[in-house]
Amino acid sequence: MPFVKKRFIANKKQRAFLYLVRELGYTQKEAQRLIAKGRLLVNGVAITKAGTDIEGEFEFIYFEPITRGLALHVEEEKFVVFDKPSGVLIHPQNRNTPYSLIDELKYQFGRDANIAHRIDQETSGLVLCSKDKESERELKMMFEQRDMKKKYLALVHGEMKESISVEAPLLRAEDESAIVRMVVKVDERGKVSKTDIRPLKYFADKDMTLVECSPFTGRQHQIRVHLFHVKHSIVGDPIYGQSEENIIKFLDKELNKEDRIKNSGASRLLLHASELEFILDEKNYHIRSDVDFESVCFESM
Repeated sequence: MPFVKKRFIANKKQRAFLYLVRELGYTQKEAQRLIAKGRLLVNGVAITKAGTDIEGEFEFIYFEPITRGLALHVEEEKFVVFDKPSGVLIHPQNRNTPYSLIDELKYQFGRDANIAHRIDQETSGLVLCSKDKESERELKMMFEQRDMKKKYLALVHGEMKESISVEAPLLRAEDESAIVRMVVKVDERGKVSKTDIRPLKYFADKDMTLVECSPFTGRQHQIRVHLFHVKHSIVGDPIYGQSEENIIKFLDKELNKEDRIKNSGASRLLLHASELEFILDEKNYHIRSDVDFESVCFESM
């Protein structure tokens, strides 16, 4: 379990955050944030003020990464790239999450390594990660300034004959239907969002099209919502394009594999982060996934 609770002893009276800094190697900011989250307990009661004095025995809940041996796809001086399998979370959802990609990264490269961006749990493919705090700032800035070019592959329902550019604003808000976790929709009040979509191959027997998607903005669920908006929802999408009844079953983990395939076409979301292209320290990087996504698609049906 990545989050563990251990007992420690402060041999002299001192401020809680200073103990974490001096004895456990956290930065002051990290120590204050962890205490504010209730991770330090005295006599079973959480202390939430970093300046509180502690002395003697206390408990501390912290993240202890584990590994499942996920191999690196690319390693450079400042960053690494994983080719993430579908089903693996980027970050833990809560303290009981057994494993996420941040486990693997920090297990292999230490506490200061971090993930530079996010993809959905069921989306597979390339995830860029920094090795230290300085490179983390550089990589995240590229995403913020849209200097990072990304390409995704998706298998969608129906035949898409021509390339299109979808410019539909996306709003993240609670849905009126009470499915509060289905939060992203096309809405004129939303943020500007753009995705270029290019058809690659049509499978007539399935009435499905393999497409390449190039998002110019990085909104939550952007590709999924834009494809749904143009009547080509992604095969295997358990949310967009599904009935309210089936969405609720999926969110409540009551939708079995057979019914999901029947409803959406596949046992997983058939979306794959296939390429990353950027310039770092005056060097051009163009990183491609090795996954045979077409084969993955048909194995998931």
